[in-house]
Amino acid sequence: MCVAICVLNDIITGMENALLTGVTTGAIGCVRAPLLVDMTDHTDVLGQIRNEWQYVGRTRRARASLESFRSSHPELALGDAWDLRDVVHALEARSGRTVIERASIVQALLESANDPDIHRTLLQTLIPGIVSVCRQLRFGDGIIDDPSETVAMALSLTSDVVNDWCGESRQYAAPDILSAVRGRLRRWLLKEKDARHLVTGHELLDVAARESSPLLTRLQSLRGGQYDRLASLTYARVFEGRSLRDVATDDHSSPASLQKELQHFAINFLL
Repeated sequence: MCVAICVLNDIITGMENALLTGVTTGAIGCVRAPLLVDMTDHTDVLGQIRNEWQYVGRTRRARASLESFRSSHPELALGDAWDLRDVVHALEARSGRTVIERASIVQALLESANDPDIHRTLLQTLIPGIVSVCRQLRFGDGIIDDPSETVAMALSLTSDVVNDWCGESRQYAAPDILSAVRGRLRRWLLKEKDARHLVTGHELLDVAARESSPLLTRLQSLRGGQYDRLASLTYARVFEGRSLRDVATDDHSSPASLQKELQHFAINFLL
């Protein structure tokens, strides 16, 4: 499914790099982190994120963000940092800083995460923890076909948490963020599981009988509008019991692509 990739691409913000295309800009409340990679279902998400960071962390804008961050937090002793990549290095266990010192830097990064480059720095340093969260949830095994999609969604959810909490002062910012991400990722996986049952699973007719009234009401409310096509197709699958192949044939689409569309539709509008 493409849901996680779409969500992660939705948090992309522009950077001054003429070699990278397809980048959009957005800001609501705190500015979201710039993630420039163009990911597909089988992309090495972490590899691209790490490669991208080598550019993002050393731009002129990133160095300006570092100067502002350093001025706001002189107690962190980051005077020897040349760019934001050095801040990430300072947060590594081998940096020589104590656990308390590293926790203080993460706390300050969250406080200043309204700056998109600081936001991105915090996301970068949390990547090992994000991978650990995905591992704890078995990368969605049995629910998500491609583990990289689970990683992409975890990155997106981490950015969302940072966006929600930016400006806050949390002594244990890193574990707090990762705990919140774990909860959100688990809920997303449960929704994905329910969506599969709703539009493709063997329990389709049982689900329709059990939830026909609220589901039918919701589908009817979506008819005639922007999602009329998907509402009609979902009705055909759930209430008429038509096979995915038959519905896709009538819709002039492939069963695989239609399945993804219906799952995305179910997650966002029916569950």
